[in-house]
Amino acid sequence: MGTLYVVSTPIGNLGDLSRRATEVLGRVSRILAEDTRRTRPLLTHLGLSTPMVSFHAHNETSKREAILDWLADGEDIAMVSDAGTPLVSDPGERLVDAVLSAGYPVVPIPGPSAILAALVASGLPSDRFTFLGFLPRKGAERRELLDRISTAPETTVLFESPERLLRLLEDLGDTSVPDRRGAVCRELTKLHEEFVRGTLEELKAHFTETPPRGEITLVLEPAGEVPGALEVDSAAAAALAEALLEDGRSPSRAAKEISRRLKIPRNDAYEIVQEVNRTREGGESDSS
Repeated sequence: MGTLYVVSTPIGNLGDLSRRATEVLGRVSRILAEDTRRTRPLLTHLGLSTPMVSFHAHNETSKREAILDWLADGEDIAMVSDAGTPLVSDPGERLVDAVLSAGYPVVPIPGPSAILAALVASGLPSDRFTFLGFLPRKGAERRELLDRISTAPETTVLFESPERLLRLLEDLGDTSVPDRRGAVCRELTKLHEEFVRGTLEELKAHFTETPPRGEITLVLEPAGEVPGALEVDSAAAAALAEALLEDGRSPSRAAKEISRRLKIPRNDAYEIVQEVNRTREGGESDSS
């Protein structure tokens, strides 16, 4: 009976590969690789010539039976992703389920993880955290997850592409208090590794000035531990909204100012402004 090994590989620095991972990759019959072009340099670095089989999200189903047949023939197989731990924002979950259902052992070979590397270097609470991967680009699911993050009692870890990082920071700023702290961890373990820590407003300002590049992991502190996040005085917020609207501010600009001054999520501030605006418009209509 063969064994499926789920092997973690370096996320940048090749020196992070464990001796155990090297041994497994050298003795298995085949390596299932998300992209053989990305895995081949690693095997060359290790001096290994183990045969590779392309295994990714688009052929996971079609390759499943062949993999089960290899295991039935007694072959040991390793599965790797392009970087880090397989199955974490990568394909493989359905294969592991099928292998276990067929009665074959699955053995993890732990190693590098961008999630844990970013978490422990972020300077934010690490005793409890939630990993949400890449958020959907749009739609109700994205809004639901943003709302969930806005009240999360634990640290949140996300992946994002450099092209969409600013939009994510803006969306998080709209649903969280402006002083909520985060850390953008870029190119982890690589030559240009960088950690930028600050509030959401500070992070947005930094990456507006310096467009991000490379692979990005974002860590966001728990909502319950945001400094100065107090229950808002609804009457005070409404009075401020009234004054700002009277001064000629647009609803969106008024909401941004209320969010900044009272340290409340911009979405909440916008709802207050809209309610005040409706009341003002209704009063003007009655008087006419």
